[in-house]
Amino acid sequence: MNAATTPRISLVVPAYNEERHLPALLESVSTARARYQLGAQAVEVIVADNASTDATARIAREHDCRVVAVAERTIATVRNAGAAVAGGTVVAFVDADSLVHPDTFDAIDRTLTERVVVGATGITMSRSSMGIVVTMVLANLFTRLARVDAGVVFCRWADWKAVGGYDQSRRIAEDLAFLRDLKRLGRSRGQRFARAKGAATITSARKFDRHGDWHFFTSSPLLAQFLFDRRGYRRFVERYWYTRE
Repeated sequence: MNAATTPRISLVVPAYNEERHLPALLESVSTARARYQLGAQAVEVIVADNASTDATARIAREHDCRVVAVAERTIATVRNAGAAVAGGTVVAFVDADSLVHPDTFDAIDRTLTERVVVGATGITMSRSSMGIVVTMVLANLFTRLARVDAGVVFCRWADWKAVGGYDQSRRIAEDLAFLRDLKRLGRSRGQRFARAKGAATITSARKFDRHGDWHFFTSSPLLAQFLFDRRGYRRFVERYWYTRE
């Protein structure tokens, strides 16, 4: 990207030891940038490298991404570090184990109207099974009722800043709190959350690969138990959300 070009959209990718998944994500992003009606130069990609010990940072640089080094192992902090250096008027976030839809950036522009404060593309899984299907049905029911979603999450950079970004005191569920805060800000201005249509993000099933296709149901009782055991709860969070194997 020409240094003199001001991007419209800044895509932030938090990444910890993601050399396995990052190349495929960045290739999908390259395809989406090429199809963007404002041109590839209107999208910048920022990889927030969370103290990776593998080739994550090198891979990001080879794909012409801006790399921001982040030491603290808190996903909210990593997301915020990437957004803090964003040059676009719109900031978007996607996990490194995802594949974005070719129409992602046009879908963001179509969705982020004056009546919308924050949006998301939604997700599909990289593979399917009965356990995954049942889990996703319940997850989709929750997102519909709560009026939230996942995938590529996007908002105006000024609104990211206005709500203080992601809550860095949270080890988990920082994404839900971020959407809640933006929706609250939007209600004061007559704005709402919206789903971008026709541009669902493919997300990796690696948690299902690691913990089992029915783990949402088998782990839930353990999680409830850990709520009364702070040390056990912290171990569960670290193992499920922060350990990379």
